[in-house]
Amino acid sequence: MRLWDKGFSTDKKIDHFTVGNDRELDLHLAKYDVIASKAHAKMLGKIGLISSDETDALVRELNEIGSSIEKGEFTIEDSFEDMHSKIEFLLIEKLGDAGKKIHSARSRNDQVLVAMHLYLKAELSEIKSQTKTLFNLLMDLAEKHKTILLPGYTHLQIAMPSSFGLWFSAYAESLIDDLYFVDAAFKVADQNPLGSAAGYGSSFPIDRTFTTQEMGFETMKYNVVAAQMGRGKVEKATAFGMANIAATLSKMAMDICLYMSQNFDFISFPDELTTGSSIMPHKKNPDVFELVRGKCNKLQSIPNQLTLVINNLPSGYHRDLQLVKEILVPAIQDMKACLEILTFSLREIRINENIVEDPKYDYLFSVDTLNELVQNGMPFRDAYKHMGQEIQAGTFTPKRNIKHTHEGSLGNLCLEDIKMKMANL
Repeated sequence: MRLWDKGFSTDKKIDHFTVGNDRELDLHLAKYDVIASKAHAKMLGKIGLISSDETDALVRELNEIGSSIEKGEFTIEDSFEDMHSKIEFLLIEKLGDAGKKIHSARSRNDQVLVAMHLYLKAELSEIKSQTKTLFNLLMDLAEKHKTILLPGYTHLQIAMPSSFGLWFSAYAESLIDDLYFVDAAFKVADQNPLGSAAGYGSSFPIDRTFTTQEMGFETMKYNVVAAQMGRGKVEKATAFGMANIAATLSKMAMDICLYMSQNFDFISFPDELTTGSSIMPHKKNPDVFELVRGKCNKLQSIPNQLTLVINNLPSGYHRDLQLVKEILVPAIQDMKACLEILTFSLREIRINENIVEDPKYDYLFSVDTLNELVQNGMPFRDAYKHMGQEIQAGTFTPKRNIKHTHEGSLGNLCLEDIKMKMANL
C-alpha cells in the first residue's frame, strides 16, 4: 500500500531505490506518527469532518497500534512503503470508511514532519538526561579525587600542576555548554508543523491550535511554507547539539587512552572493562574508549552531512529530504550509546595517587616557584630569568606545597557553582 496509490504500480527497481531503508528507520518513528494521528483524528472530529463515533473508533484503534509498537510487535512489510501506509492500512482494515477518512486535511509531508519533531523532542530529552547523569558522575569523581595532583600539559609537554578534581570537573562543566546547544535544538523541534499539508496548507477549516496543544508543543510553526522548510533544519539543529556533546566525549576518551598508557600510568580500569590481544597476553586495551572517540568523531560530521543534502534546495518539498532520516536516526542511537557506555565505565575508574612524586614531573612546579619569588618582591621578568637559569644549570628545586586559591583553580574548584549552572538547565 502507498498513500499516493492511483491504481498503477511503479517499477520494482524504482520502488526499491526510492523507499531505501525507510521501513527500518520508521520503526523508531512509528509511535510518534500514532500520537500525531490521534491528535489529528480528534481535531477532525472537533471541526465536524468526521463523527464523534468515528473519532472514538480511530483513537481506540490508534491506541491498539501504539500498544503493539511499544511491545515490539509492529512490523512494516515490504508491501508497505512506510509507517504511514501501514498504519492507515490497519485503520482501514479495522474501521473501513472511518479509516479512509484519517488522511483528510493532511499530507505525508506533514506526517513525516510532525513525527520527526515529536521523535526529536523525546530523543533530545533523553540525550539531555543521559548527559546530566554523566555530569553528576564526573562531579562526584571531582569531589572524591580533588586533592590528587595530575600533570598538566601544553603541546604534550609537561606544563603545570593540575588535579583529578580539575580534570573531571572540566569535562563536567563543558557538558553544560553542550546542553545549551541541545536546548536550542529542542526549542526548534518544539513547534507543531502539522497542518502544513504538502507545504501550502489546506482548504479544510482545520484547528492547528488544537493539535498543537493536544501533542504538547509549546507553539506551532505558523507559516505553512516555513513549516515545510523546517524539514532538514530541525534535524541539523539536533545534529549540532549532538556534535557538541560528541566533541567533549571524544576529547575525554582521548585523554583516557593516553592516561591508561604505561608511559603515563595515571589511571586504570578493571580487567573486565578492557580487551586483549590475539597474540600478546599482557595487553589490556582501551577499546571502549577508542570506539567512543571514533563514534564521536563521526557524530561531529553529521551537521556537515546534513548541510550537503539540504543546502541548495529551494522552498517546497523535495525527495532529497528523505535522506536526512537515514543520517540522523542512527546517529542519535550512537550518541546515546556513547553516553551510556562512558558513564558505565567511568564508575570503575582507578586513580594513581602518587603520579607527581616522580622526579620527571619536578618542572611542573617551576611556575609556582617563580610566582612565589614575585610575591616576595622580585619583578616578574627577573624572577623568570632567575628560574630559567636554575633550570638550565640543573639546580632547580621544586616547591611542591603549592597554593591555588582563585575561583576555578585546583585549590578552589567551585564545584557547587558548577552544579548550580547545570541545575538551571
